[in-house]
Amino acid sequence: MTKTKRSEQEFRPAKKSLGQNFLVDPNYISKIVDALEIGEDETIIEIGPGRGAITEYLVESGANVVAIELDRDIVSILRQQFASSKNVSIVEADATGVDFERLLEDQKPKTKGQSQSIKLVANLPYYVSTPILQHLATQRHLFARLVLMFQKEVVDRITAKPGSSDRGFLTVLTEAAFDVEKLFDVPPNAFQPVPKVTSSVAIFRPKENKIKDEEKFRKLISMAFAQKRKTILNNLKTVYPNASDSLVRGEIDPTRRAESISLEEWQRLFLAIY
Repeated sequence: MTKTKRSEQEFRPAKKSLGQNFLVDPNYISKIVDALEIGEDETIIEIGPGRGAITEYLVESGANVVAIELDRDIVSILRQQFASSKNVSIVEADATGVDFERLLEDQKPKTKGQSQSIKLVANLPYYVSTPILQHLATQRHLFARLVLMFQKEVVDRITAKPGSSDRGFLTVLTEAAFDVEKLFDVPPNAFQPVPKVTSSVAIFRPKENKIKDEEKFRKLISMAFAQKRKTILNNLKTVYPNASDSLVRGEIDPTRRAESISLEEWQRLFLAIY
């Protein structure tokens, strides 16, 4: 593969304020790109391209690439780096607030036609894990699959089973929106600068919406996990006057804690409350 020249950017220091740790190991970069299973004439949205390591592989694949970067300094360098590549657009934006459907409409003239499917890839810092997953969940109908990298503890939380102490609001929210498959861990030495934690990569496959009002569902889950040591009834009764009766109708023991409840039980409880 012919690599794009990026010497100017390789020496640019990472910004701690943005949680920047740039993936530099080509073996893991290749594994992430392979997990996307890029087909002919697909569009790939990349969140946080950083130094463009994954972006280079995406561009070489022939896909239509839309890279969203928050750091203005990096945006400028990336636009120079990929100036000769007609199948990539560098967009300066905060991905937690991007309307992806509108973004794709705006990018159509710059890509090579109507794409068969849209996929998303991202290396996400810890501090945006919850807001970005909530945002992606609301727009998941746009994507065929998402390949996301978080700190390992975030993926462990996302994939925690009922009864696990790792299970929380983010677990249930993600489980309701996606089928999640953890793929592999990425060691600290695969990044520059080297972080103190291990990362993990997972595939997120969007699920059909089974909740009539996802905003109300998120509120229910948030309230239920407000204080994890309390029973679900004690967490919910101050917000939902009908909590006790709803738990009975949902066939859920009111003395249980939120971390013990399965997605199917959450869906039953939501229907009972609303």
